[in-house]
This record gives sequence, structure tokens and C-alpha cells, in this order.
Amino acid sequence: MKYIDPHTHCFSRTTDDYQAMYLAGIRVVVEPSFWLGQPRTSVGTFRDYFSSLLEFEPSRAADFGIHHRCTIGLNPKEANDEALAAEVLEILPEFLSREGVVAIGELGYDLLTDAEEKAYIKQIEMGLSHNLPIMVHTPHRDKLRGTIRSMDILKDMDVPENQVIIDHSTEETTALILDRGYWAGHTVYPETKLTAERFANLFFDFGNERMLLNSSADWGKSDPLNVAKTAVYLESRGANLEDLQRLVWDNPLNFFGLHRMNLPDVLGAVPSDASSRTHSLIRPELAK
Repeated sequence: MKYIDPHTHCFSRTTDDYQAMYLAGIRVVVEPSFWLGQPRTSVGTFRDYFSSLLEFEPSRAADFGIHHRCTIGLNPKEANDEALAAEVLEILPEFLSREGVVAIGELGYDLLTDAEEKAYIKQIEMGLSHNLPIMVHTPHRDKLRGTIRSMDILKDMDVPENQVIIDHSTEETTALILDRGYWAGHTVYPETKLTAERFANLFFDFGNERMLLNSSADWGKSDPLNVAKTAVYLESRGANLEDLQRLVWDNPLNFFGLHRMNLPDVLGAVPSDASSRTHSLIRPELAK
């Protein structure tokens, strides 16, 4: 089996995680822009972060035989500082056309505020103008209402359903998302969001059409191997390998688009001698 993790935050993982991901069969990751754990206070910190997703992190992943792609956007958790959000939205377009960007996101709702909705609508417009898929974050609290509101706005703006993934879906929302024609993303965590057992129930209820599986693997208690581990669990529950390969490989490629993912020979990717790469050499002031 070969795997794509279509939503994982490598920024918060160690190089040991990358090594373990490669050994588990993960060959491609998509890293969405996210909240870094505490509020940022200036637009420059966002610019540096977006640059790291496009420049540093792909190099670090490649050391371990993994192809790195990303999504760029203002996370809803940071949309409520309206003055700063306006500055971030102003710089977003210069990143959206960069190589390696496969969608705009994560965007959507956290607390379902007017400020979050304003930033959400603005970024949907940017996604449409840049012909990018849209990755929608559903709130951890009041998920059902946030999911329905997210989809209502997308419909009002005539966004093609097959260009949107509604992520962090659970038993409460998956049927609604699929019924409306969107892709449903599912995050498996050790304890919160979905467990492998709960996702398996959804998989056997709905199949793999417009279904995605991810680990998120952020700062909290999470596991960057959960895509592979959940696939193994699904196999133990009777899923056939062809259906599983579609879920963990074909579906992410189809959603983000082969031309955007632009993958070389993935199976031929091998880790480099990471011990010889300090990455400080990327910094001109340290390369002398």
C-alpha cells in the first residue's frame, strides 16, 4: 500500500515522525496552513510561516523520501483579530499561485462569528479566482451548525461541489456533506475527533466515494501514522485492498488534481542521507 495523508501538520512534527511515515508507506503529505498554538501578532509572522510551508518544509520532507504539498489560507481561529486578518488576506494572493500550493485553506468557522464569516467569504472568492480547490475547517464546537452554514455559503457563491472538501467530519455531518455533493474529510485521532473504529463504521456505511482520511497530526495528542494504521484496521474489518488504495491514494489525487500535485516517481522516492543536511545551509548568513 502507498499512502497520501491529505491533511497533516508537519510543522509540528519531528524528523523521527517523517522517518516513521516513510516506513509506514506514506509517500505524499498535504500540509494545510493552521493555527500555531498561540495568537500571532503581526502579518510578518504569517508571511514567514507561509514561506516555510513552501520552501523549508518540502526540503525537510524530501530528506525522508516524502513529497510535500500545502494549502495556504487564514485559519478561522485567527480571523477574529479583524485588523490583522485584513493584512493577512491582503498578502494571501501572492502565495496562492506558488508551486506546491494545491488548495486554499484551512478556512471556515471556529466560533461562528461575523468576522470568521467575512474572512471565509473573502477566501472563497480568492480560491475561485485562482482556480484552487477549497479546504473547509468545521468547528470543534457546534459542528453541525458550522458545517451547514459553511455549505450554505458555498452554494450561495456557486462554488462547484467537487472542488470543496469539508474536513474534520464526524458521524454528525458525513451524510449531509456527501448528500450535497462535497468531499468529506475525516480526521482520526487517538482520542478526540474520530477513532479508527468510528471511521470504519462510516467507511462501511458510505463507501469510499468522495471520502478522504487524514491524521491532522498537529500540536495535540495525535499520530502522524493514523492514515496507515486506520487502513490496516479497515482491512482487518474486511475492506478489500482495492477500495482502501482508492481511499488513501486515488481520492486525494483526484480531489487536489494531478496537475497541482505534480508528483514525480513516488515509488522511486528514497530518503537522502539526512544526517548530512543541517538545513542551516539554506540560510545565506550561515552558508559562509
